[in-house]
Amino acid sequence: MKNIVKGIACLLCLFMLACGPSTQASQEDAAEETTASTETKEAPKEDKSTRPSPPKEVTGQIAGADIKLDYSSPAVKGRTIWGDLEAYGEVWRTGANEATTIELSKDVSIEGQTLAAGKYAIFSIPNEDSWTIIFNKDTDQWGDSNYDEAKDALRVDVTPKALDEQVERLEFVVRASEIALRWDKLEVAFNVGPAS
Repeated sequence: MKNIVKGIACLLCLFMLACGPSTQASQEDAAEETTASTETKEAPKEDKSTRPSPPKEVTGQIAGADIKLDYSSPAVKGRTIWGDLEAYGEVWRTGANEATTIELSKDVSIEGQTLAAGKYAIFSIPNEDSWTIIFNKDTDQWGDSNYDEAKDALRVDVTPKALDEQVERLEFVVRASEIALRWDKLEVAFNVGPAS
């Protein structure tokens, strides 16, 4: 009887040794599959249209160049914008969220200075009597915290103009020979023409 019990015990040990590693391997495979399927699933894409400052796009043509501006459009919401929310004398992203960008299909003249075809981030330095408009080569930025003056392609100075009526949401307008930023009771425009 003892020999039978020993034989059964040996068979059980052999069975466990034979099945154990494959069961463990199966568990490891299942864990790897779960990890792989988790890694390949992408996070849901953000619906940017629901942001407080939703994305906007404006296109047009000046001097034979196709122009496209992508920006986020903040609202006034009863706030004091100029000299308060947007401080005078400091670099501003000229919009909200990601950097505002402009794409030009060919070389143009901005306020009499040549700007090569390409894509640029637009920054600005607002002041009461004059603004500096900046075209920067680094278009992949959030806000202005990583703004680098060394990457500026062009800077021009322009004069802001008061508006009679308030523009609640920031907007860019492409006209026959200029591009204008309009927000609150202010318009800031820069001339665009053929490259010389």
